Amino acid sequence: MPPKKNSTVSAKGLEIRTILTTENNDYLSLTDIARYRSERPAVTIEHWLRLYNTIEYLGIWEQLHNPNFKVSDFGDFRNQAGANAFTLSPQKWIESTNAIGIQSKAGRYGGTYAHSDIAFKFAAWLSPEFELYIIKDYQRLKKEEGERLSVGWEARRALAKTNYHIHTDAIKEHLLDESVSAKQKNITYANEADIINIALFGCTAKQWRDAHPDAKGNIRDMAGVVELIVLANLEAMNAEYIKQGMPQGERLQSLRNIARYQLKAVSEAPSTKRLESDILPPSLPPAKK
Repeated sequence: MPPKKNSTVSAKGLEIRTILTTENNDYLSLTDIARYRSERPAVTIEHWLRLYNTIEYLGIWEQLHNPNFKVSDFGDFRNQAGANAFTLSPQKWIESTNAIGIQSKAGRYGGTYAHSDIAFKFAAWLSPEFELYIIKDYQRLKKEEGERLSVGWEARRALAKTNYHIHTDAIKEHLLDESVSAKQKNITYANEADIINIALFGCTAKQWRDAHPDAKGNIRDMAGVVELIVLANLEAMNAEYIKQGMPQGERLQSLRNIARYQLKAVSEAPSTKRLESDILPPSLPPAKK
């Protein structure tokens, strides 16, 4: 699951709670949007849900985005929609159809949320003008988030390269000689990189790519701040082990133990939490063993 960030969109004096993700599956609070017209947002949302056009739109959206959507139950709701006796709550819609476009949340960020596609549709039903104000500020928010993502990506890349040259220099000086072909050198560098990958992520770079064929980056591009800090430490340690002539199997076992300890220690450090607030976490998890 993609990482989430809580934010707000402002429109016509209202603050609308918004949950942003790195894959543009953003959710806006229907509860907050409904307050534009009513002091009883739950009633307003249920009134919108009982309309035939609403049910039809939600059903089509779910069929496009949700392979687990229960089409037969959707059909039952559509047949009843618009009748005087028909009522439908967000919870009933979600539980009956296995819908993902609308979500019901508890706690501080509680209320009824909907995917941005659906939230804009709801806002337009309340007021086309209000919808346009929401879209305008939502676009501003997405632009700012995109700029932050760009900075975070560059910061992660820089962090990943902290001890890269220390590691490759040790490989060059102690594991390679002039008689080795360029192809064999590349294989050696890749094998040593995978020693770090296995110790930290539990898989090789190829195994991760096979598990995430649609990923835009490699296993290290997708790593979070904690993993990147430990990665830099493991590269420095492996460089020292190589200089000492330690066999690869022994190095791997030692690096695994170090990675296990450091992942816990680094993740609990207050300085790491501050750094994580400035650098976005990965959009995909590494493959597990």
